[in-house]
Amino acid sequence: MKIVIDGFGGDNAPDEVLKGAALAVDKLGIEVLITGEVDTLKSRMQALGVPEKGITLVPAEGVITTEDNPLSVVKQKNNTSMGVAFNLLSEGKAQAAISAGSTAAIVVGGTTIEKRIKGVKKAALVPLMPCSGGKRYCVLDGGANLYCTAEMLQQFAIMGSCFMEATMGIKNPRVGLLNIGTEDEKGRELEHETKALLEKTPINFVGYVEAREVPLGAVDVLITDGFTGNVFLKTCEGMGALMKDALKGMFFANLKTKIGALCVKKQLGEFSAQMDYKTIGGSPLLGTAKPVFKAHGSSDAVAFLGAFRQAKLFVENNAIEKMTEAISKLKTEEVTENG
Repeated sequence: MKIVIDGFGGDNAPDEVLKGAALAVDKLGIEVLITGEVDTLKSRMQALGVPEKGITLVPAEGVITTEDNPLSVVKQKNNTSMGVAFNLLSEGKAQAAISAGSTAAIVVGGTTIEKRIKGVKKAALVPLMPCSGGKRYCVLDGGANLYCTAEMLQQFAIMGSCFMEATMGIKNPRVGLLNIGTEDEKGRELEHETKALLEKTPINFVGYVEAREVPLGAVDVLITDGFTGNVFLKTCEGMGALMKDALKGMFFANLKTKIGALCVKKQLGEFSAQMDYKTIGGSPLLGTAKPVFKAHGSSDAVAFLGAFRQAKLFVENNAIEKMTEAISKLKTEEVTENG
């Protein structure tokens, strides 16, 4: 399997990209294509001691930044490290693409250069988040679409359900619609319209769910618009950081608490790992016709390894084929129902 990565996307590129690629080749048994300024990449590989085995450098010029117009990845800057990565995926020279660069450009490139699954209105970013019991749930949309329609959210629910079953091994994943209450009358018109659609959709829809219940394991797939989803995610990340800081202050307050910390060192490590985005590494852009993954902007080598692992699972389990079939089946059922 070949996976292409934007060699200059992210805060720690290209060094951490190169180290992450080497880890992926060694631990996952894949081939990695890295796009960017080849002389610079070669120089950094030598300085870092990154082996060339399994890694192919592909020439590209320049970088897409957060200040650039996202549309430039398609035309004016399609020869940048991100643009070349998407083109390699589009041409079938790689089975998946990863970038830690501009989210907006990734969404544009992923849906314009790679195109969308037939029938899908919009693509959605799908972060995986920790919850009780050491499990994970996904959020659609994580921020790609600030404004959504009920039909878009219905499609997100189908794709999210396919994703969690195909890559996380969750059979018949529970799908919940984020709302300010579980009562039928609560929420906006968007939630009311979406709930009516999801109740007729062939998924395991469990109804409305409140934000406080989600980290406790109430659902496997959380559906909401991109604006609300992004606020929810960042609030969860902030609370996770607060809890880690609070525990650190508690256990290192004095000699007695330090001894206590030693007694639960293993459990503290497990908790820290569960809350760390590096253990997952990448969020898929669901709805694209080929696998596209967004890595965290501050990813290090371990986080990039996680992104490669997610992309490999995504391809191996034919996630896009399953989503395509589910969306096609939904359209067929709608035509039959409307007769």
